[in-house]
Amino acid sequence: MTISLIRTLLLYALILGAVRLMGKRQISELQTSELVVTLLISDIAAIPMQDTGQPLLSGLLPIAILVFCEIVTSVLMLKSSRARRLICGRPIVVIDDGRIVQSELRRLRMTTEDLCEELRQKDVFCLEDVAYAIVETNGRMSVVRRPEKEPPTAALCGLLPPDNGIEAVVVSDGCVSDFSLQLIRKSRGWLDGVLRGKNVAVRDIFLMTADTAGQYRIVKKERRNAK
Repeated sequence: MTISLIRTLLLYALILGAVRLMGKRQISELQTSELVVTLLISDIAAIPMQDTGQPLLSGLLPIAILVFCEIVTSVLMLKSSRARRLICGRPIVVIDDGRIVQSELRRLRMTTEDLCEELRQKDVFCLEDVAYAIVETNGRMSVVRRPEKEPPTAALCGLLPPDNGIEAVVVSDGCVSDFSLQLIRKSRGWLDGVLRGKNVAVRDIFLMTADTAGQYRIVKKERRNAK
């Protein structure tokens, strides 16, 4: 039992490091090569976890080789557009200037229901609103609306909204994030001054967000009812 636990923790740490090396992507954003490596790693790691008689190296070595291959493939795709097209394919236009390209839909084996579902996920509920729709190499769809169907922007309305910069979580469940403070260009002294002004201790904060302009929002922890 102890051996299985140790092997599982070691493999978990290795796979976690491998995923960090391959980069940060959501599952829906994985390219073909990344998806293949992810599936193979999960299968290979399961063998030494379940079979304690199997040498641990028999699981670690293939995972290391797969991660190395994925890194080499990523560098190759970065350097060569031809290699990228060969491995990942190319974006495919399924709606061109408002016209559905039926041949490309058949090539993708995408039904009209699939097309409409993808459009609805982009908040487009009428085909006539779409100028272009492109299926990217990771399988996601990019949609460009017709100019007259685009929602109005501040620039079109002649407005100049204030620029508050980026907003970040500076305190989460009583823990201060120095990285977030650096991101919004604020110091720990600024945070302490705000909290003193509000008479709030860091340990009593559930969530605090702030932006570059100094605007902030504090959510205090809810007190548990004593039983």
